Amino acid sequence: MDKRKFIKNLGSLGLGLAMAPTITQKVLGAAPAQTKNWMWVRPNSSFTEEDWKAKLSTAKDAGIDAILVEVYNGSDAFFDTDRFPVKEKLLEKLGPICKEVGMELHTWMWTMICRNEKIMKEHPDWYAVNGLGESSVDKPAYVDYYRFMCPNHPEVRDFVQENVRSLAAFDFIDGVHLDYVRLPDVILAEALQPKYDIVQDKEYPQYDYCYSTYCREAFKAQTGIDPLKDLEDPSANKEWREFRYNSISSLVNDMLVPEAKKKDKMITAAVFPNWQNVRQQWYKWKLDAFLPMLYHSFYNEDLTWLKKSTKERKKDLIYDQPIYSGLYVPSLKEEEFAEAYKMSMKGGASGISLFDLGSVKDEYWPILKEILT
Repeated sequence: MDKRKFIKNLGSLGLGLAMAPTITQKVLGAAPAQTKNWMWVRPNSSFTEEDWKAKLSTAKDAGIDAILVEVYNGSDAFFDTDRFPVKEKLLEKLGPICKEVGMELHTWMWTMICRNEKIMKEHPDWYAVNGLGESSVDKPAYVDYYRFMCPNHPEVRDFVQENVRSLAAFDFIDGVHLDYVRLPDVILAEALQPKYDIVQDKEYPQYDYCYSTYCREAFKAQTGIDPLKDLEDPSANKEWREFRYNSISSLVNDMLVPEAKKKDKMITAAVFPNWQNVRQQWYKWKLDAFLPMLYHSFYNEDLTWLKKSTKERKKDLIYDQPIYSGLYVPSLKEEEFAEAYKMSMKGGASGISLFDLGSVKDEYWPILKEILT
């Protein structure tokens, strides 16, 4: 998610310990993952190497073990590549710093959103289509950057797989982190709807994706049904819903996980607690860990919801991977950090992940250090 723009629109509301066990270890009943705390980190062109070193040293001292650095935002790259315009070689800059301070480095990439002008112009057929037949490349939902691609287009699947492959090839990174590995929100979180002056009391076709030619033909081949032509209310059809869940899950399990594992990298994802609303059945994914974005204020919930939501998501997991509860720093008062951490851990989390480094005020670091260390 370009969380900067999305969260800006929300006003007052709004993703070095031992590596997590492999899925095989978890399935066989190995010991639970050690506690680990993460932080999402966005590029900052004004930072020098010394600035980065100071920030990451402070974070490490406060108990942050791993950072997730945004290196591909659906348009531009922040690492050396010939696939996209390179804004800055931030990844290469942070590699030695993370090693020096003893912190894991994971590459955070946008997955199903592509807002690269060249790709949108040359490959309009790559993009997801809503229930009104509108393409996300021409009419994105909610915000301009919501240019989601079709999960069943073979070229899209190859494109996303190559993105993971190119990041996993960096020897000095610890893992690849997937963001926006889903379809657009068919129903926004409750607290966000007023910000867009909409009421979503059910699934409406203008927000319901993917009705691309590729998805419709694949579903018809399986069921004999064209969801756009043959279903009076597609949102009520269980098979059509499951088909789209599986479209994302097969991309993750069959194409993205293997690419990371070829290079012995961890692979994780930022995921939604209300997974049904973004067609993101992540409890079936064969990732090493999940970082659900439990941004309680988005759902009009208090901090006790963190325990409830973490416990529910943990219970659903097929492979019992560790969950690191994602906390939205701007929604937390100084005195609430300890309670947010406690609720997450009581829910079964193996740690927390904070969004994001730029939101942590100087006075927060001693508080985090007391809680996390």
